[in-house]
Amino acid sequence: MVRVGIDNDVYNRVGESWWDEDNPLNLLHGSITPGRFAYFRKVLGERTGRDYAGRDYTGRHALDIGSGGGFLAEEFARIGFRVVGVDPSPVSVDAARRHAAVSALEIEYRIGTGERLPVPDAQFDVAYCCDVLEHVSDLEAVIAETARALKPGGLYFFDTLNRTFVSKLVIIKIMQEWRLTRLFDTPIHVWSMFVRPAELVSVMERHGLRLGEIVGLGPRSKNPLRLLDLVRAGGARLSYGELSRRLDFGQVKSTANSYMGYAVKR
Repeated sequence: MVRVGIDNDVYNRVGESWWDEDNPLNLLHGSITPGRFAYFRKVLGERTGRDYAGRDYTGRHALDIGSGGGFLAEEFARIGFRVVGVDPSPVSVDAARRHAAVSALEIEYRIGTGERLPVPDAQFDVAYCCDVLEHVSDLEAVIAETARALKPGGLYFFDTLNRTFVSKLVIIKIMQEWRLTRLFDTPIHVWSMFVRPAELVSVMERHGLRLGEIVGLGPRSKNPLRLLDLVRAGGARLSYGELSRRLDFGQVKSTANSYMGYAVKR
């Protein structure tokens, strides 16, 4: 059972318009999707020796755990991966299917949870779980299922929120609770569910996933006007997609708010 307080049903209520720049969920797309995908591609190139810039992954299989509207699934599909996306929200899955069809991308979406993935054993070369681990009811089960689905030597990419004082201030107080800057009128995050890096590493190790690296993920813009943009975001003044692009998310030094990385299945 999900811990009391978090509202994961929000993805059914507003998930049909993930790709709409005026939807707060689009904040995850504007620069966060390009920022973390650039890091994942860099790691892929380093680990496989394949051309970073080329479409070299045709025939490889990728599993998107918590695929949402399909932001990352479409990125992996464009470089040749055969992607299976799994998400518990029927509304989000429907939105992802529609957008993939419009984009002429062959992506298979299935309704399911990370705790019980509807996929066979050892099928995937890559699995990734982004903006998800801080929402799940059973982190141990999600990691165990991820390891089960990966081939030996497969890569696991992740990003999630760190449980620190800084994240409580920025992600809970500023982006969720303070009226002028909050994104939703409902608790989409619960601070106690955030995952410290050492906790994640420990769980991964128990299930045969050896950590490769952890790096920070966050806004790279140093312009103080970005705080004002948080107040202006929404409606005609500033779309959430444009807010995300202005914040310029990507790899940063600090892991205090959010971090990303990869592990390898033994």
